Amino acid sequence: MAKYIFVTGGVVSGLGKGITAASLGRLLKARGLKVAAQKLDPYINVDPGTMSPYQHGEVYVTEDGAETDLDLGHYERFIDEDLNKYSNLTTGKVYWNVLNKERRGEYLGSTVQVIPHITDEIKEFVYSVARKTDADVVITEIGGTIGDIESQPFIEAVRQISLEIGRENSLFIHVTLVPYLSGSEEHKSKPTQHSVKELQGMGIHPDLIVLRCDRPLEESIFRKIALFCNVKPDCVIENLTVPNLYEAPLMLEKSRFSEVVCRELGLETPEPDLAEWRRMCDRIAGARTHHITIGLVGKYVGLHDAYLSVAEALHHAGYAHDVHVDIRWIDSETIREDSIEETLGDLDGIIVPGGFGSRGIAGMILTAQYAREHRVPYFGICLGMQIAVIEFARNVAGIADADSGEFNEQCRSKVIDFMPGQSDDIDKGGTLRLGAYPCVIRPGTTMERCYQAKEISERHRHRYEFMNEYMDRLAACGLTFSGISPDGKLVETVELSDHDFFVGVQYHPEFKSRPNRPHPLFFGFIGAAKVYAGK
Repeated sequence: MAKYIFVTGGVVSGLGKGITAASLGRLLKARGLKVAAQKLDPYINVDPGTMSPYQHGEVYVTEDGAETDLDLGHYERFIDEDLNKYSNLTTGKVYWNVLNKERRGEYLGSTVQVIPHITDEIKEFVYSVARKTDADVVITEIGGTIGDIESQPFIEAVRQISLEIGRENSLFIHVTLVPYLSGSEEHKSKPTQHSVKELQGMGIHPDLIVLRCDRPLEESIFRKIALFCNVKPDCVIENLTVPNLYEAPLMLEKSRFSEVVCRELGLETPEPDLAEWRRMCDRIAGARTHHITIGLVGKYVGLHDAYLSVAEALHHAGYAHDVHVDIRWIDSETIREDSIEETLGDLDGIIVPGGFGSRGIAGMILTAQYAREHRVPYFGICLGMQIAVIEFARNVAGIADADSGEFNEQCRSKVIDFMPGQSDDIDKGGTLRLGAYPCVIRPGTTMERCYQAKEISERHRHRYEFMNEYMDRLAACGLTFSGISPDGKLVETVELSDHDFFVGVQYHPEFKSRPNRPHPLFFGFIGAAKVYAGK
């Protein structure tokens, strides 16, 4: 029988429940256990796919095409296991499922209520992860903060799960804030005590309490919280801010985090093998002495979490090249032709990531033109590939009105437009091209040099495609179509093969990058930027 760990948060949001859950997953995997992770989100959207990045941060896409919370990216990067559609559940999805069952008559005339029908739906989803993955341990993070009205059905559902499977097979971890008052020069435990009291009032007694803090805690804090919150002394764990988030598992294990978890769950495991992870963290620390600057030109740069996986993938590649990647966040709306040299002139590489809508597009096109003409390493992802195509079509192939149907429906030269079966008439949610699709790589290209493979599979999230009727004309002018779908119908990647690195991809390679195994394209991009910086 699988063991279930539930991670909740208290006092304030943004404490790092996701990093705590991901770190524990890494530690348990290092002990030889098979780990699965999932996130329960209390918002009423069916998924985050239609939410603004400014509202929610990036949308993380799984191999099977689920649009999910960004914390799933942390799970995959730390645990290094591909997640799936059973890894993220929202209130909206719960009610959607329950209401559809009611319409089909599956409740046999019962009055549909929060308990048991909503909670049963949540429980079934949690149990399904263990069945689908055959995991030894399922880690479930519950979004929001204890006390939120929205989270109550989830809390009640996991309380019931604990009763059904027995406390010996379930564990509750509560992450709270321990603030430091500079005036009195002391940490305060009272917020944690109140948060735990709130959780206990909902029928859940945490087994471990993880204390989020910016500076080391006094021993008296641990004793006080253990006493007043009714947990064992060694079940109070310090979660100290670290210079690099990948040090979090090592920091938590100093308090014997995974050892205590395994003891409480009755799991007999060897000591965790963290040698590779330690070497990676040492390499990260060593890379801080050498720097390169990458300009990330996007439309949501006001919230860095909108490009979280892109930023992490850049850093992963930097670690492998023994350089620290300094990201310069550039709002594409601020880019002007008369000042572009001042904005982009000192960059070692430029990346244009994904996005939707026409805002800021003119600045992105100027950016792609600058990178092409000055031979600055350029990496376009999804929208960034389409931008590179539009710029090339206009300024090299002489198609002056080249554009995308997304930005200009009346354009006569749509080099980018809806892919087959798409239109403005269909619902926006869940109708993009989503998940993993194969791509055949053309020999002798930058793509082949980076991947060292003839065929790859990458995750997609888009609605618009390159229009094939323009392929011959753009190819004659020097644009290389270096990656095509196996059936030959869809352009997956374009490049300027005579540049050290000028690549655009329709998919999202950032989702498959890992801190100890950078994505091949990001590795190639940072390698080219490193060479460019040394010129």
